[in-house]
Amino acid sequence: MTSAHRVVVLAIDGVYPFELGIPSRVFGAAGGRYEVLTCSVDGRPVRTNSDFSIAVEHGPEALRTADTVVIPPFVTNPLPREVPQAVVQALASVAPGTRLVSICSGAFVLAAAGLLKGRPATTHWVVADLFRASFPQVALDPDVLFVDDGDVLTSAGAASGLDVCLHIIRKDHGSAVANQVARMCVVPPWREGGQAQYIQHPVPEATGSGTATARQWALENLHEPMTLTDLAEHSHMSLRTFARRFTEEVGMSPGRWLIQQRVDRARHLLETTDLPVDEIAGQVGFAGGTSLREHLHAAIGVSPLAYRRTFRGALTPTH
Repeated sequence: MTSAHRVVVLAIDGVYPFELGIPSRVFGAAGGRYEVLTCSVDGRPVRTNSDFSIAVEHGPEALRTADTVVIPPFVTNPLPREVPQAVVQALASVAPGTRLVSICSGAFVLAAAGLLKGRPATTHWVVADLFRASFPQVALDPDVLFVDDGDVLTSAGAASGLDVCLHIIRKDHGSAVANQVARMCVVPPWREGGQAQYIQHPVPEATGSGTATARQWALENLHEPMTLTDLAEHSHMSLRTFARRFTEEVGMSPGRWLIQQRVDRARHLLETTDLPVDEIAGQVGFAGGTSLREHLHAAIGVSPLAYRRTFRGALTPTH
């Protein structure tokens, strides 16, 4: 039996307790596939941003043994453009090729250490402008829940730490394991949309109805052709009003949302069935296999065959 993948969480003074606990809670629910350790830069207790401190069991030497390092957010004013020397020394002990993960403003640590230079990344939308001004060499995308750039993953605020940890499990062990972990943690295995749906906007005036009914109808009929007019009719709105309300409620346009749902449904079928690509395309409402290939590649950068090989191959074959 292979040894468990070691995840080491680096707790920095001022750490947010919720995000600090996410890796242990999520990876710990994966049936022994991961071992999670928590360390500080000096092995001493760590202040949290709340009214208590946390005693950790490990010092920076744990980072040398990590397969994955996670950096949760912490309170500091201002957020760091330069990494404290103790953190620099701790991160220097991480072996080359170790997977690095940040949650929320933990991305500031990776960027200040020069580990995000020339890479795509994200962070909490509230500090996105500050991040962009501080690290212009990083390709910041503030609209997504997380960014996977291979050996470096960054995530947005708070609960997006759950999203990125589940995504890592999905990559490592396939959707069946990730879905089971999500059920154990009572969270969705995959959240639609990005940070745009959580950014503060003026509250729209109530009209007595929303677009949820149209979205539910669309999800039940993805295999059918549908237009913006069809969706608007199911919400009893004009096209213009529907498009505006939909974007306010969901954080993206109806057309983009519909494509995303079709791609997500196609991914599920690629993972869980042996159906041909053309048949899957028909079941999710794409015009054909070519259209599915184009949309899947645009969404996640791989072909249906490569996607199926990755996620079906990660699962234990059934007979």
